[in-house]
Amino acid sequence: MTVSSTPLLCPDPEGLARAAALLRAGACVALPTETVYGLGADARNGAAVAGIYAAKGRPSFNPLIVHIARPEDAARYVVWPEAAARLAAAFWPGPLTLVLPLREGHGIASLVTAGLDSLAIRCPAHPVAQALLAGFDGPVAAPSANPSGKISPTQAAHVIEGLTGRIAAVLDGGAAEIGLESTIVSLTGTPSLLRHGSITREMLEAALGAPLATATTPAAITAPGQLASHYAPDAALRLNVTTPAADEALLGFGPVERAALNLSAAGDLREAAANLFAMLRALDAQASKIAVSPIPARGIGLAINDRLTRAAAPR
Repeated sequence: MTVSSTPLLCPDPEGLARAAALLRAGACVALPTETVYGLGADARNGAAVAGIYAAKGRPSFNPLIVHIARPEDAARYVVWPEAAARLAAAFWPGPLTLVLPLREGHGIASLVTAGLDSLAIRCPAHPVAQALLAGFDGPVAAPSANPSGKISPTQAAHVIEGLTGRIAAVLDGGAAEIGLESTIVSLTGTPSLLRHGSITREMLEAALGAPLATATTPAAITAPGQLASHYAPDAALRLNVTTPAADEALLGFGPVERAALNLSAAGDLREAAANLFAMLRALDAQASKIAVSPIPARGIGLAINDRLTRAAAPR
């Protein structure tokens, strides 16, 4: 659905009902989650899902994550092993995506999976997402609500900035609490960590009672979040910088001097994660070169470094 401008919907009963009706009609609606804003469409409707790819300019070989209202809904669409039950019990609703084999008769449009025999699925915790999914009463495919490869949106205004006129509506749920996309774990074979997020390896392994393998870079895309270049600003990005050049705007972390913006002056990694995309976006509007302070590679810092590495990759 193409519109001349994209309205913001309040997360009240009227706005939620309007958003659900648009999804039923095959339109694309941006919705808040605790991670980032997603661009949603009915995952059973191939034409609606095609609208996601068209609005984002996303390559069709890159599969999408399906969002569900209740953990028990997952078994309608995917094979549900004991490992999935353990992880869902520990982290759903929440910022964890599981990649699982498709169940026979799943009804999910093939565009969602990019022709793969597996599905990435999660149950988000954001109350507005929960209310919309419950009202729609069906699976919603929703990658991040931004032009493909660009900085992910953590506020409704970011979605409007990138996609206005390309989608039917944005459901405004305020700023995303976490600010980084979900952790992704594959359960299609040996349990493997595909993408770092706020749920760390240590947390996952404690819930599973077993170690997780680390997936190697695949020759072909097998799940969402595997593109080498992603989350990218227009500005050139240089990482692990302690002394920025005169023409670089410094995105700081910890007690650094001359930072244009600081992810967390106190060195709090969760605060840094929540600020990352919004601050990258703000500096991208001001500077042609951005330097980023070193970020500790522990806990959610691994996820921050993953996003920064992809943002700085050759385009």
